[in-house]
Amino acid sequence: MPKSRIRKKDDYTPPPTRQPQNIRLTNRSWVAPVMLAFFLIGLAWIVVFYVTETRLPIEALGNWNIVVGFGFIAAGFGVSTQWK
Repeated sequence: MPKSRIRKKDDYTPPPTRQPQNIRLTNRSWVAPVMLAFFLIGLAWIVVFYVTETRLPIEALGNWNIVVGFGFIAAGFGVSTQWK
């Protein structure tokens, strides 16, 4: 019976070392102040609406002033998604 060929294993070669890549973060220093501003404007809008007994900030909107206040708060949450 013929003898089978012996397979020669390659010597172990370690994987090439990776060069660390610099992570480039954009400057997002504007996010926190804008987010807080939207939160505070929305809160102030709703508080002023209740304290002035629906006469301010815009009397013609009536109870829609609450929606406007929550809209500012929602915009603040939208801006917060840009925070890193």
